[in-house]
Amino acid sequence: MPQRESISPLPDDSDVAHGDTIREQNKLARKWAYLMCHNTYIPLSQQELEEQLRDMVARLVTALRAEPVDTAAADEVTERLVAMNCADSVCLRCTVDVLGRGLLKSPQLRGADRLAEKVITMIGAISASYAQSIRNAVFRQQEEVEQALVMAVRDARWNLKVSEARFDEVATCSSSGIVITDLTGRFIRANHSFGQIVDYTTTELAKLSLFDLVHAEEAPYLREAYQALLDGDHERFRHGQRLVRQDGEFARVSMTATLLRDGDDQPRHFVTVVEDGTELKLLQNELSRQALHDVLTGLPNRQFFTTHLESVLRRSDPAYGVTLYHLDLDAFSLITGGLGRRTGDLLLIAVAERLKAVLAGEKAMVARFDGDEFAIVVENSPSTPDVLSMIMSINEELSEPVYIEDNGVAATASIGVVDRPPRNMDPSELLRASDMTLRRAKSNGRRQWELFHPEQHERDRRTFGLAAAMPGAWENGQLSVDYRPIVRLSDKEVVGTEAVLRWDHPEHGLMCDDRCLELAEESGLILALGPWLLRTACEQLRWDRTIPLSVNLTAQQSSDGDLVGEVAAVLRETGMPPERLWIGMPVKALLADKGEAMDNMKLLADNGVQTVAVDFGGTSGDMVCVEDLPLRAVRIAPWLTAREPVSGSPVTHSLLDMASLVHLSGAQVIVDGVHSEERAQWWRNAGADFAQGALFS
Repeated sequence: MPQRESISPLPDDSDVAHGDTIREQNKLARKWAYLMCHNTYIPLSQQELEEQLRDMVARLVTALRAEPVDTAAADEVTERLVAMNCADSVCLRCTVDVLGRGLLKSPQLRGADRLAEKVITMIGAISASYAQSIRNAVFRQQEEVEQALVMAVRDARWNLKVSEARFDEVATCSSSGIVITDLTGRFIRANHSFGQIVDYTTTELAKLSLFDLVHAEEAPYLREAYQALLDGDHERFRHGQRLVRQDGEFARVSMTATLLRDGDDQPRHFVTVVEDGTELKLLQNELSRQALHDVLTGLPNRQFFTTHLESVLRRSDPAYGVTLYHLDLDAFSLITGGLGRRTGDLLLIAVAERLKAVLAGEKAMVARFDGDEFAIVVENSPSTPDVLSMIMSINEELSEPVYIEDNGVAATASIGVVDRPPRNMDPSELLRASDMTLRRAKSNGRRQWELFHPEQHERDRRTFGLAAAMPGAWENGQLSVDYRPIVRLSDKEVVGTEAVLRWDHPEHGLMCDDRCLELAEESGLILALGPWLLRTACEQLRWDRTIPLSVNLTAQQSSDGDLVGEVAAVLRETGMPPERLWIGMPVKALLADKGEAMDNMKLLADNGVQTVAVDFGGTSGDMVCVEDLPLRAVRIAPWLTAREPVSGSPVTHSLLDMASLVHLSGAQVIVDGVHSEERAQWWRNAGADFAQGALFS
């Protein structure tokens, strides 16, 4: 049989993606090289420069993907650029322009967290490194000029023309301004670069003094500095100055001056090197502004807001104080998911403008934090609206639709409010208080607000602290599995046992199952802790093959897509028969829209596991679970079992009928919290089958 020719495989997606990334990086390097070669002198061909820049782009992309961003890459890139003589303000402007836009669009960085913030940080680091490199170059030039001039003065005794030629060579090639003045500041010589800085010709400068070009407010200080040189107090000085150009504009420069002496060691001239830092200063100011403001909305960011909050607290009026509003837009993910990210961004810009409009008459700052979070701090005055009026104004303004591409979208906000905090409160603690208050507001639904209460805040902090410490406590063996008996009400015989969590906390003492499950649910630990509880209980009770084991799940566990597989694995590995295991799920989770918990319960029942509906209240919705699901039993909600029976009460009457209704479907009734013989008898008369509580423990 003839051999078939081998067919080369198609390139896989990763090869294609890698090729696209390389092409984009090459394109960015090509644009970078083109701008620098056509705007300044580079002692390399464009192709040679492009090859160097291609490696730098790859290095920057790698640095931006790091967490946190690797700013050491900025020093490496700048060092290589300076080595290639790309060390002037033109090269810096080209570098910032190309990298600032190109890196934001790089496919390899698509999806990176806080990309805009990282790019701004990297560009700022490159600019700072550039500034240092240019400063060092100026120092070297000044040293070289000084050495050249010293040699020129020495050689002037023999050949004045030779010394002048040497100076001309240094001055002509320098990108910094170099001037020689007499001891009164009158210009003797100036190179072309200095003329460009101040916009004067050599002929025009000959009629002026250096002090004529210095801003009037700074001229006296400069005269004092030159006089100190003349008096021998310093060998040189370096000052930042504002020179007045011929067109009236200011040039921000750095001046480094030294004194030249003649062969008799007498002062003859001042030599001053002038570095134009106008563009660099403007760029640094812009980068500083961007580092403290949100790129999208232009509002102050969290860093700026926190610093401002500290000063506001210190200067606040003791009688009126300040008020902090912490906002989170409701259902913002629905807008971005349904209409796209661009619509979400435009909505955020509109929200920023509307918040500023609401606070226009107040002494306040509006800031944007991450995502769809905003913060407002108001310095209260006698005319400042109260908290309720302010919140109503905010939500009324935000609820007005914004039309974006024919879609009218609007946003409401959940708001946490901290009103008149202590003036000595730490800003970070104040922001944490507002954040936790916002969390409480969001838990109540949309367009809700909550006022900060110190007692509630302390309880929340304690809860969050316990939830955060729970994984460590589990690893250290502070969590254990305990068991509660389930008894038959008719004869008080133990017919099952329930596995529950216990946390023996070294500070807060023993915490019961409900509290442990609440904390584990809060932190998401329950998805790992739940299987451990089930496995531990099955291993400890597998010796007793008669008594059922009951394990109640939380809402998260009930909806977990891996639940059925995890239960099956535990039963298989421990040898526990499935019919001995009773799994309880909250009725609220079973009735949820997506139906994951209901599907899980049906699959568990198909595999032989006994299923229980927990927190059963007897409503028509709860009865749907009884009718539609293969339930072994229902567990009455604790808030119902805790109620005292009252003759003639509708609730009491419904409880008396509940057991008979459940029995119609073949399920049994379990009640918890039975602490007295009287309550046990009442539930026995009501038709309940099983009970738990202090009476049987």
